[in-house]
Amino acid sequence: MLPAYIRIHDQIKKEIDEGLWKIGTRLPSERDLAERFEVSRMTLRQAVTLLVEEGILERRVGSGTYVASSRVQEKMRGTTSFTEIVKSQGKTPSTKVVSYKRVHPSEQEIKFLDVKPNTYVIRMERVRYADDIPVVFEVAAIPEKIIKNFKKEEISKHFFQTLTDNGFVIGKSQQTISASNASEMTADYLAIPRGHAVLSLTQISFFEDGTPFEYVRSQYVGDRFEFYLENK
Repeated sequence: MLPAYIRIHDQIKKEIDEGLWKIGTRLPSERDLAERFEVSRMTLRQAVTLLVEEGILERRVGSGTYVASSRVQEKMRGTTSFTEIVKSQGKTPSTKVVSYKRVHPSEQEIKFLDVKPNTYVIRMERVRYADDIPVVFEVAAIPEKIIKNFKKEEISKHFFQTLTDNGFVIGKSQQTISASNASEMTADYLAIPRGHAVLSLTQISFFEDGTPFEYVRSQYVGDRFEFYLENK
């Protein structure tokens, strides 16, 4: 059985998603909410704090707690970097590199990056943030031959910008999205409960000439990131 604060968290989030609590709406006091859910104020505060950490609610000093509008959105068209997406929405992107290794490619990396088994790829694990809130944990593989002249920071912090600054022309991407639940490791990186809903995205990015240059497996916090389609 889920802890009480998680059940309250899920119920408040459900009501927000269903439009019962509109963006910018002030929530009732902690005491009123605690009475509604028949829990202590401490338990209620745990649920609210988690929602604040996820960017669903926001606290305003001296005013109260409000429904926020802080989900990062990605338009499902073309190839855009996480950094560009976050900046375009007025937020500050940042990255924590968990690991950065030179390794032989896996079978999937050989297939999707069109590289030979005896070559090398740079495989890095990163947590990406928007306004210091963790949004996505990703594992990216890049053929070493493409980036051998670049510094680690140029690759791990702002990879797409490094490519374009050095004359590479980025083309299309192929993306596959599915729903899943966070593992214990992913949950720790993203500061969410184990089993929390995440959006799993697999993306292969190509240069304009059709050469694949990055294969990424990402897990986005469902409450903090949205994908939407746009057709012209």
